[in-house]
Amino acid sequence: MFKEERDTPSFRWSMIGDVALGRPNLGLQADARVYRLMQFTLRDVMITQFGVEKTDEIFHCAGRLAGTEYFRNAVPAGLDFNTYVSALQEGLKSLGIGILRVEKADIEKRQFTLTVEEDLDCSGLPFCNEEICAYDEGFIAGLLGAYTGQEFAVREIDCWCSGARVCRFDCRSTGAAFA
Repeated sequence: MFKEERDTPSFRWSMIGDVALGRPNLGLQADARVYRLMQFTLRDVMITQFGVEKTDEIFHCAGRLAGTEYFRNAVPAGLDFNTYVSALQEGLKSLGIGILRVEKADIEKRQFTLTVEEDLDCSGLPFCNEEICAYDEGFIAGLLGAYTGQEFAVREIDCWCSGARVCRFDCRSTGAAFA
């Protein structure tokens, strides 16, 4: 499950397990600092071994896989766009991932500007003049791609860490079929 060599990801939603069963006293929730501890130490080690560009690429790919799997397993099928966004907003907020908003949407061109307030990855971090949410870029690309059936290029254009105090993402369909 976790130690076999492979060339493509093999994540399955079932790998999350039954958290309620396994954590009868601690429950489903964990402190956001624990998530950041895991993410930033993993990121730090990866940067020392692979460099920043490769690390961002890996985080983006992992986020895309997570967004795709979240869509397939946590979002009802067959929703129109507005209902889909509402379901995402409710789900992401209830899980403590962030507060999703659509700033701009051109559904025909499949171009969107999305923001995430209180982002799990970076809200509250010190100013560093960088956009750091590569995982979120991938997650959003996975969510949009799984919904539309097309690949999406997602780029963070504002970040809490760069002083925006909200993470803003430019999302554009590349027109290619989604894997």
